[in-house]
Amino acid sequence: MAAMILDGKEVAAALEKELAERLAKLKAKRYEPKLAIILAGDSKPSAMYASFMQKAAKSYGINSGIFKEAEDVSEDELGKLITDLSNDDEITGILMMMPLPEQIDPEKMIALIDPDKDVDGLTDMNAGRLFAGKDGLFGNTPRAVMAILKHYKIEMNGKRVVVIGRSNVIGKPVSIMLLKENATVTICHSHTKDLTSLTREADVLVAAVGRPGYVTADMVKEGAVVIDVGINRVNGKTVGDVDYDNVSEKAGCITPVPGGVGSVTTAMVIENIIKAGEKFIRD
Repeated sequence: MAAMILDGKEVAAALEKELAERLAKLKAKRYEPKLAIILAGDSKPSAMYASFMQKAAKSYGINSGIFKEAEDVSEDELGKLITDLSNDDEITGILMMMPLPEQIDPEKMIALIDPDKDVDGLTDMNAGRLFAGKDGLFGNTPRAVMAILKHYKIEMNGKRVVVIGRSNVIGKPVSIMLLKENATVTICHSHTKDLTSLTREADVLVAAVGRPGYVTADMVKEGAVVIDVGINRVNGKTVGDVDYDNVSEKAGCITPVPGGVGSVTTAMVIENIIKAGEKFIRD
């Protein structure tokens, strides 16, 4: 029997009403959120994503601006822009396109972003807040995973979860979020021995390894929930980290690629902008 599809587009659509209501409350208090999108360099994918996010913000009624810097921008120049935006009370959130030009140290630039405007959840401050169980602005892709599980009422309490991937952007933060929901979490990576024996025990399997078709049907427990975070390009097509056709015949639930986690991530960016605005109003 084919797995139930966990439709990211459905989840995003369900979130729209809640986000619109929260945004309306902000505007009722005469606060207009504004997103600053930093685009440094000549990367076409970054330019496309910056444009996409500007349109997405506009669709919610959020103002935004793209702050463009040349490919040869210096660290001092880019750093000044980030600092100015961080200190500008009219800017609610900052979204910096990655990767940055090769002469720029991304860690230095991320450290200059005001953590309370860090809508990508990249700063060490927000990572520390997540680890400590405090409130903050956290990564959008990990939160998209959690939003999908919540929407479909997939209970995490006591479940055995395996996360493949230990990146600071996805693997580690989503593991902490799952722990918060009382799951028993195992993080696997390139040095994990006998990976398949671990994944076969997982009630929930999260694939965030960045390798197309890496998770095969023999690695999946019958009836497991499979969350595919991967976005890979193969022969002009977008595919995930999971061998979808075969795994979907064994799993109980599965996210497609495209149309899964990625579809919810944009809504999570909008949610972080609104959350940043709500904190600004409280402060």
